[in-house]
Amino acid sequence: MLKLKHLFENYALAKTALARWEHDKDTLDDMLSRFRISSNAIYPFRQNGAVCFLRLAPTDEKLARNVIGELELIEYLIRNGFPALVPIPAKDGAVCLTLHTEWGDYYATAFRKVRGVQIEATNYSNEMMVSYGKTLGRLHALSADFIPTVAKWTHEDALDWIGEVLREYGASGVMLAERDAISRELAAMPRTYYGLVHYDFEPDNVFYDAETNSCAVIDFDDGMYHWYALDIEQVFASLAEELSGDSLEAAERAFLDGYRTQHAYTAEMDALRPLMRRFINLYTYARLTRSIAETFDDEPEWLTGLRVKLGSILTSIETGIRS
Repeated sequence: MLKLKHLFENYALAKTALARWEHDKDTLDDMLSRFRISSNAIYPFRQNGAVCFLRLAPTDEKLARNVIGELELIEYLIRNGFPALVPIPAKDGAVCLTLHTEWGDYYATAFRKVRGVQIEATNYSNEMMVSYGKTLGRLHALSADFIPTVAKWTHEDALDWIGEVLREYGASGVMLAERDAISRELAAMPRTYYGLVHYDFEPDNVFYDAETNSCAVIDFDDGMYHWYALDIEQVFASLAEELSGDSLEAAERAFLDGYRTQHAYTAEMDALRPLMRRFINLYTYARLTRSIAETFDDEPEWLTGLRVKLGSILTSIETGIRS
């Protein structure tokens, strides 16, 4: 998540960036009003009537290698027939621009809207879950053969960054010890079924098209080199927030049925899930700690409320580690 100071809308910045892309001017103001900001600022727009999305991120919030590596992965996936979101070249042909503006420096990219509806907005049918799992399995199978020119960071890089953040913002000894423990445990694990993961393969980032019984995937931003079991853990945790009992078991079973048509899912991978959850929680803790650290005079009510909400997540994570 971005630092809270970056969560305010900036239509002037969006228009400055979109001057570098072809776009429909007559619908621009209405489309931009549907923005959302979390780990990036996302501003919708239309290009020849088609819905597209401008993505902006302050350069001090992202590593250039991760931005470039993400786009290289997407290009590779599309080239191999995988249904990833399609980048839109700017007027000069570049798919990623570094913009130097009066509001600061930003990485700017744009993408076409994918087909279908978010899985989180569906009924989680068996057919859909099989397609969902098949899509992740295909992603992991392709990831295993991917040799990038610019590689995204690894779980080790992420752990180094987590340690720096925890020390910079005065995290408790419990959190620092958890970081060291996870680092040791992962270092002892064989690099089996390890590669570039999506990281955010939750139902809000995967779109199901009933007409073709297929899924399309967005938001590869947080991807890193990690064990594939991490993506499985993220999916199952998200499903558990929406389903329970027999419905949850059926959804998980159908998902793995689909996954196994494209990639192995072994007992060893399944056994890794608790450690993957610990990593996810630790990474979330570091990101949120950094995000909410800075305070402002006369904060709007929504920002104060968000700070409280995120702070409660931090408390919950640390309490879980202590218990």
